Amino acid sequence: MPGLQIKQIDHVSIIITDVERSRRFYRELLGLKEIAKPRTFDFVVLWFDLGDQQLHLLHKAEADSRSPRHFALRVADAPAARVYFQQHGVPIQETTPIPGADRFFIFDPDGNRIEIIQWLQPYDPLVSGAAELDRG
Repeated sequence: MPGLQIKQIDHVSIIITDVERSRRFYRELLGLKEIAKPRTFDFVVLWFDLGDQQLHLLHKAEADSRSPRHFALRVADAPAARVYFQQHGVPIQETTPIPGADRFFIFDPDGNRIEIIQWLQPYDPLVSGAAELDRG
């Protein structure tokens, strides 16, 4: 399908209500490696490395049905994907930039949020990450 070449799931984001409790569960119990979030993010989120994928835990006061929860689809060409969705009448929602990435959101017919992302360079938390990890 020209203009849209989905390559894989990029990451999964879920809502958490207690940063340290979630950090203990994912980092200590499950043994996942925590990495720095992008330095451009000014909100609390924990990022975990899952090899060629990541898990993002978004801190909220309480879980709700309308939230930043989403899954991400990695594409080969984000500008072409934007055109593709616009041509098909799917609204595009731009979002906080991440260094080295081009990304935006769309919604499915039921309102589920889907991130479309193209990595222009691999994410390097040592270069693009925040100075410190978020604390509860």
